[in-house]
Amino acid sequence: MEIRPLTGRYAVSPQIAAEDVAAAKDAGFTAIICNRPDEEVPPGLQAADIRAAAEAAGLAFVENPITHGGMPPETIDLQRRTIEEAPGPVLAYCASGTRSTVVWMLGAAPEESPDTLLSAARAQGYALDMLRPQLDELHRG
Repeated sequence: MEIRPLTGRYAVSPQIAAEDVAAAKDAGFTAIICNRPDEEVPPGLQAADIRAAAEAAGLAFVENPITHGGMPPETIDLQRRTIEEAPGPVLAYCASGTRSTVVWMLGAAPEESPDTLLSAARAQGYALDMLRPQLDELHRG
């Protein structure tokens, strides 16, 4: 499992397996968000498999699948609320971590500057400068 921290409370990862949940718990995560639709993964890596392992380990688990077709406001809001309401750090995963990074950026954009968000993403290997116009539009600062 490759954990890429974007903030002190939020990290992303490429696809995880049930066997990775113990390491996530040991790393201090209190919740896991699945941003990957089941249609993209084989049996054994589907959300229900990861959920069972997470709940057995005492971690919260939230399904918030993101397709390449876009991110409706409800998806962005669920991600933001899950991060805000979790009692500790949250780990989100998808295929590469990109969708989990983008949805976080869009949810954080009203309060966080685009430069801060883009810098955090870039530091973890996600070059998402094409989002700057959207982040600028969402930012309230």
